[in-house]
Formats: sequence, C-alpha cells, structure tokens
Amino acid sequence: MKIVILDGYTLNPGDLSWEKLKDFGELTVYDRTEYDNDKIIETIGSAEIVFTNKTPLPKEILKKVPSLKYIGVLATGFNVVDVDTAKELGIVVTNVPSYGTTAVAQMTMALLLEMCHHVGEHNRAVKQGEWSKSKDFCFWNYPLIELDGKTMGIIGFGRIGQATAKLAQAFGMNILTAGSSKKPELETSNCKQVDMDELFANSDVISLHCPLTPETEGIINAGNISKMKDGVMLINTSRGQLIVEKDLKEALDSGKISGAAVDVVSKEPIDKDNELLKAENCIITPHIAWAPKESRSRLLNTALENLEAFLKGKPVNVVNK
Repeated sequence: MKIVILDGYTLNPGDLSWEKLKDFGELTVYDRTEYDNDKIIETIGSAEIVFTNKTPLPKEILKKVPSLKYIGVLATGFNVVDVDTAKELGIVVTNVPSYGTTAVAQMTMALLLEMCHHVGEHNRAVKQGEWSKSKDFCFWNYPLIELDGKTMGIIGFGRIGQATAKLAQAFGMNILTAGSSKKPELETSNCKQVDMDELFANSDVISLHCPLTPETEGIINAGNISKMKDGVMLINTSRGQLIVEKDLKEALDSGKISGAAVDVVSKEPIDKDNELLKAENCIITPHIAWAPKESRSRLLNTALENLEAFLKGKPVNVVNK
C-alpha cells in the first residue's frame, strides 16, 4: 500500500516523527506540493492513501487518481477537498476535529492580552531607550486595559469557543455567545446565549470561533460593524474569510473598532497588499494558533488513529458519509 503526504512540513518541520505511518505501507513525504493540478496528480501517482493539510484536492484531481481510496486531512477544516466528488468516487475523507482546542483558546487570550497591554511594543520601547529617557518611573505608549467585568462575545460555541470562554471567565469577563445552534445547558450566570445583533451591541471584545460556511462568510462586514459598540476589540483565530478585510480596515482607521488581532487572513500566505497590513491598531500573526508542538503531536496521533480505523473497516471522523 502506497501512502503519500502532500504537504507535511507545517505539521512536522522535524520535531515529530512519521515512523508509525510506515507500519501501514510504503510512505513518501513531501514537505510541499505545488498548487498545480497536474503536479498534484503526478505526486499522488498510484497511492491509495493521501494526507493533505492545505494542498487542494478538487474534482479535477480526484477523477484522475483512480487508485485513491482514502484522504486524511491534517486539519479540522476540510474545504480543500471536494468531499462530494470523493463520496461519489468511494473515497473516504477524514479530518482531525479537536486537536487544537487548548492551543487556539490560549492564542486567543494571548492576542487579547497583547491588545490590552502592548507587551511587545513596550519591550521594544524600553530596549530603544525610551524608558531610560523618561522623567517618570514608568511610562506607556498605549492605553492599558483591564478585562475584569468586560464582556466577550463569542461567535461559534463549539469546543474552542467553550475553552476560550473558560479562560476569559478566569479574567473576570462575562460571556455572550451566538451561533448556529443553541446550547442552553451551557448557560450560567455569566455566560448567556443571545442572538447575533445582541452580541454585536453588547460585547467589548468579539472573538470568532465559527466554521467558514456560506452563512458565516463575511460576517464581520460594514453592516454588522455598525451594530457594535464604539471601541470594540476583535479577534479572529478561525478563518480569514469570516472578515471583509476592507470593512475592518475602515473601522480600525476610524476608531470604531479600537483594535483587532487576527491569526488568519483571506489569502495565506498574506498578500503584500492586504488591506490589514496598513490598518491602524491591527495585530497579525501568521496562522500559528494551532501550531504548538503538543497540539501538532495530537493532530498526528489522531491522523494515525483515523487511518488505522479506516483500514480495519471502521472509519472514524469521516466528513463525507
């Protein structure tokens, strides 16, 4: 059995091991595969098992690799695969649904705390001599914000949204949630489920944790931004396409949104002319919320378990049943 990994580098840049995959067949690992249909088809060759993270597998490719029986997506999101065509062709597609919960929630709070305290900027200022020149024993270049008593609106209250809520509550924040499904059992005295307009109107911080769907694409747009509190802060560790970046830039430049921190953008790697690169008070990190070693190790282990279950005839985490 031939196994091909199309783009293994981001998951395993060398600090993890592929060895266990060799127990299942003849393994070939590519750090990256060019996003060209003919090149991807050539790389897959006669493999029966393929793993992909972000290398696209559209209909045009799937119909030209008849040996393929299984696709393991090395991520939670699986929009890089045409799952309907895969189903038609009898190809099982699996994902890894919960490996990054803790890491992404932690990154969400890291971004929020950076917006509140500007640790990186103040470290830079000290090392460039600004503290030494100060007439006072302390100084700050940005307003400093305390989170206790403020309200975080969480759009999407799945595993990551819930984990983020717990961390925010530890800082004394109140939680409003909105999403595609109600979960009344998760409501508490400081965690309430509301409709989207109420969340926009009453949140001091809005954090995005929803999947990218036709309903959520562009949910942060000029119309919805107008419903938000003046000076709201925005965090996105989910998918870049949830935000209309032009509208966010305008809101940041005007001060309607006082700060934004995004780990994802509409096109990745980011285009050099992306609107947000020129926006006021916007922190951008390079899609790393998922990437602590502990998180990547869980991802790899689950991917192995997915493959083993498939080979035993009892597939799990199937996204195209």
